[in-house]
Amino acid sequence: LGYGCHIMAGFRRLPSSVVPRSYDLRLHPDLTHLTFSGHENVNVEVREEVREVKMNSADIAITSATFQCAKGELVGKTEYNVEEETVVITFSDVLPVGSGKLSLDFNGELNDKLKGFYRSKYTHPNGEQRYAAVTKFEPTDCRRAFPCWDEPSVKATFDITLVAPKDRVALSNMPVIEEKDHESDPSLKVVRFGRSPIMSTYLVAFIVGEYDYIEDRSPDGVLVRVYTPLGKQEQGRFAMEVALKTLPFYKEYFGIAYPLPKLDLIAISEFSSGAMENWGLITYRPALQLISVCVCM
Repeated sequence: LGYGCHIMAGFRRLPSSVVPRSYDLRLHPDLTHLTFSGHENVNVEVREEVREVKMNSADIAITSATFQCAKGELVGKTEYNVEEETVVITFSDVLPVGSGKLSLDFNGELNDKLKGFYRSKYTHPNGEQRYAAVTKFEPTDCRRAFPCWDEPSVKATFDITLVAPKDRVALSNMPVIEEKDHESDPSLKVVRFGRSPIMSTYLVAFIVGEYDYIEDRSPDGVLVRVYTPLGKQEQGRFAMEVALKTLPFYKEYFGIAYPLPKLDLIAISEFSSGAMENWGLITYRPALQLISVCVCM
């Protein structure tokens, strides 16, 4: 078992009758009330006729569930199993074999458990205590950010959109492909990221907060950024130097080039692990990423 893993009594894997192929996810963290709301469209493959879909979900309230298929739109009812951290969505008719789209509206809390989609407290340079919204999904906490098939073998692509204050940084696994004003609130922006490769849920990541950064490019043209707390970007120079040397080293050693167009490394003020290898957005404890270089005479 990996670090931090445990086995629940009577554990069973999710049914394979309905499996995801792609997630289209929009999340809006509220950094004042420390909550979040979300909407997701999941393109799924129905492998056998069933009336229900079983997913992982923990500490999330689903407020609407529908399924689009050849029969039209079916409305679902939810039933939670807190111990299993699952939700069963039962629909008004049998889901036909083939492709379909599961649409969910939901909300949750930016928790203080250092896992899932949680709040990270930091001190602004002016002395004020503030919060960022950050993620830590390994081993099985993606289910605390959005309902999903939270098992490493059940892979899919992810299209992520974040709604964030205009004065905050919004990050995810992939580069930003569109940023625009919010439809109704002029203080907010809507940031859309590119589609991820096919990957496990525990590697998904997204962050909204205040950060400075430095950037450079690897010999292969990968954009590398090191994000730091405000005013500490110079303490990210060593991490940048190591990243720029590591990418070509691994390419030569393994014979495989880094497959994404960007690599972000970010220091998070409250973080339970040393680091987490989210694809394209690696998160660290500040003590393991930031170095203050002192030249002594």
